Amino acid sequence: MKLRILGCSGGIGGRHLRTTSMLADHDVLIDAGTGVGDLSLTELSLVDHIFVTHSHLDHIATIPFIADTVGGMRNNPITVYAIPATLEIMRNHIFNWSVWPDFSQVPSADKPFMRYQPISVGETVVIRGRRITALPANHTVPAVGYHVDSGSASLLFTGDTGTNDELWRIANRIENLRYLIIETAFCNREMDLAIVSKHLCPSMLAEELAKLHRTVETYITHLKPGEIELTMQEIEECAGQFAPRMLQNNQVFDF
Repeated sequence: MKLRILGCSGGIGGRHLRTTSMLADHDVLIDAGTGVGDLSLTELSLVDHIFVTHSHLDHIATIPFIADTVGGMRNNPITVYAIPATLEIMRNHIFNWSVWPDFSQVPSADKPFMRYQPISVGETVVIRGRRITALPANHTVPAVGYHVDSGSASLLFTGDTGTNDELWRIANRIENLRYLIIETAFCNREMDLAIVSKHLCPSMLAEELAKLHRTVETYITHLKPGEIELTMQEIEECAGQFAPRMLQNNQVFDF
């Protein structure tokens, strides 16, 4: 399996800043932030499955455009997977005919461009041998992370989350875990904002990584534009023993 990072920024502002999205092989998206917009029309048409961590705009921004752009080029609907609360938010506030057409009913209810598939925390979806499992997250809206397992190795993506003891209990049981992608949205001086918005700052990150008792390669995502250098410096100071690195656009994980 190859997983390519299409976007990993906490905001926009320049060619290298795209919000959260990852492409597994050619057909599975994990989140659909602004990074998806860099895919070609052909690449977009090959996406069959979109796994959503939560309903915040930086993680779902391109789903309306994907359905609108390539829905008519496909024989089958794109399947959007998320926990029921997230799907309800998307139905009520995005695909509601006021903000965007309801593509689960377009061009018709029996042959739509897009379909919703509810999943639950702990549930595993198997797609062509790849196992994608929803994991608990602790955020301001209902949210999950994902464990992506190729069979030979696996990657854990926390999604947006604050402190999350339950996640680490699960992670410590994953024997083939090779990669961890974890958010750190704020610098340490903004710890109060991180706590109230249920994100991490470097000192909190260090406390969370200490709960993982496996040796993995750790990558930091969701850094805020304008604070990238400061936050990475603080991460080195607070959590350098875990050797975290900054996630990069177009980085490819082969596992």
